[in-house]
Amino acid sequence: MRAVRYWSTSHSRGMERLYHIVEWVMVKLDPLWRAIGYERLDKPVAAVEKAIKGFLFDCQMCGQCALSSTGMSCPMNCPKTLRNGPCGGVRSNGHCEVKADMRCVWVEAARGARQMRSHKLIETVQLPVDSTLKGRSSWLRAARMRVTQEQNGEVSGVL
Repeated sequence: MRAVRYWSTSHSRGMERLYHIVEWVMVKLDPLWRAIGYERLDKPVAAVEKAIKGFLFDCQMCGQCALSSTGMSCPMNCPKTLRNGPCGGVRSNGHCEVKADMRCVWVEAARGARQMRSHKLIETVQLPVDSTLKGRSSWLRAARMRVTQEQNGEVSGVL
């Protein structure tokens, strides 16, 4: 699983493009999501999301995806679940102090972020994880937030 996760980080620019396409589709389908009901869709969409993001990023389904801000490296894969940068124990070879055979999630995040158009997002402070969202779809949550922002004139409809 780590090999695919490292591949995704190495190809973060393409993954960023894919992320924007998925977001665009999810936002465009908002009228359908509203008709069916976001709450009713959460479990089936979360299952699809888990399958895709689980394979590509070893996603832990925290419900508050930060992949686009962390170089396509899921911070929840950190044994300490640090969401805002590495701990003080990163080994000199870039590996984790807890799992010596694993490269530090944040070393990978920095490497991935350098390739992305939105590379400055890695500087964004991530809020603590809201455990009530664990296992829920971050795709639906992000689409709903994006539609609300567009309706309030906070962002343009162009991604």
